[in-house]
Amino acid sequence: MPPSPSHRSRTHAGLLLAALLGLLAGLLPGLTAQASAAPSAPESRAAAAAAGTFRNPLNSGPDPFMTNWKGNYYLTTTQGGSIKMWRSPSLGTLAAADPVTVWTDTDPSRNRNIWAPEFYRFGDRWYLYYTADDGVDEHHRLYVLESERDDPTGPYHFKAKLAPPNHANDFAIDAGVLQLGGRLYLAYSGLNQYQHNGLNIAPMSNPYTVSGDAVAINAAGGCPEVREGPEFLYRNGRVWMTYSACDTGKPDYQVWMMSMPLTADPLVPGNWRQHQGAVFSRADDRGVFGPGHHAFFQSPDGTEDWIVYHAKTTSVNTYSNRTTRAQKFTWRADGTPDFGRPLAMGATQDLPSGDPGSGNYWINDDGRSSGAGSVTYTGAWNSGSGCATQCFWSDDHWSDRAGATATFSFTGTRIALLSVKDTGNGYAAVSIDGGPEQRVDFHNAIRVGEAVQYTSPRLANGAHTLRVRVTGEHNAQSGASFVSVDRAEVYTN
Repeated sequence: MPPSPSHRSRTHAGLLLAALLGLLAGLLPGLTAQASAAPSAPESRAAAAAAGTFRNPLNSGPDPFMTNWKGNYYLTTTQGGSIKMWRSPSLGTLAAADPVTVWTDTDPSRNRNIWAPEFYRFGDRWYLYYTADDGVDEHHRLYVLESERDDPTGPYHFKAKLAPPNHANDFAIDAGVLQLGGRLYLAYSGLNQYQHNGLNIAPMSNPYTVSGDAVAINAAGGCPEVREGPEFLYRNGRVWMTYSACDTGKPDYQVWMMSMPLTADPLVPGNWRQHQGAVFSRADDRGVFGPGHHAFFQSPDGTEDWIVYHAKTTSVNTYSNRTTRAQKFTWRADGTPDFGRPLAMGATQDLPSGDPGSGNYWINDDGRSSGAGSVTYTGAWNSGSGCATQCFWSDDHWSDRAGATATFSFTGTRIALLSVKDTGNGYAAVSIDGGPEQRVDFHNAIRVGEAVQYTSPRLANGAHTLRVRVTGEHNAQSGASFVSVDRAEVYTN
């Protein structure tokens, strides 16, 4: 779209590069997790291949935590005024799942700015940890809920405030639970002698009681800012504590790591060995910035390890556009986890091992599709590859001409439209199967890519259309009325 100068400059070199990438994608169909999501099979095999793949984002919120339990994935992200949970039998359909609100609070001391929920099963109950305040950031404290039955979605009741005696009334966020040698420990980010948001670990006598003082961990991070979001892996005789460093609004937000033997005492700071350098960080060539605030989960059959995290598609310092993504990681021969590099948003990945499959597929703005889908245009549209890593398959269509339309034809039960939000974008009128139009604002204060612009209601399984009509109008903050069409994600279950 024109608001970005690069969008208007389709150089000869850029066209050659795009053609070369397309040729390589055709020659290497097995590489399904590339920086751009290319078709991974001939047209005749596309539908079958789609059933075993997925694309990010999984959710439009930040600070994800996820587990797989009894045939379903359960995901939470920061929502601010409540705690919501998404549930789906397949990772591929998690983005289209309807949320369940599992907690709201009327207590004015803890019903604002609810962040970073995490949930763990102890015995036959689930315990949901989170941070909240009264509207003042410095008043963030840690709390825990207890489920009333053996179900991650609750219902829950308030159980306790979590506060080590030596930090009884101090700022605290990002609770994580360390389980070691039959004991529990509360790990969190809060005040200590190293950072305002520094790593602390305290003993627990049960899932809802802190039983002693917290100790401060002097964790490296390549910057003077926060150490937050501690998470744990247990493998190869060691416990690995990963955490996020640097301000989450910055593109350099990243994951660092410490470890110690499983037999060591986590309350002795000297037992933790620092691993040098970030283990998961920005990938500018893939349009991934600020990857962090993560958690870990296993594939349904328990044979694969996965990381779920948030990241942005912009290098601008902003707390918006942090979306939830997931990818598989492996282990090196020396026993350390290898998280690799974050994949581009929209990169096609194989579903976790044992995932029953989703059948969802994509439709690109140029008409290519991994399933039974297509797109047609009326009126005046521009197209090109200037949006690069901010677009699916590095291209999109854009128009500011009132009445211009883009119509996706698809077979399934739901469709989501993803594209660029920008400072010069305006309103689109979106409709399903020729029904009533819904006004959707494509504007954003900064330019971001592959944003979820619209998700349809659930539909009867079958053939449908999604029409995007350019209105030629924009809000008072926007400089123009462009509408971007990038990709659609179709869900068949």
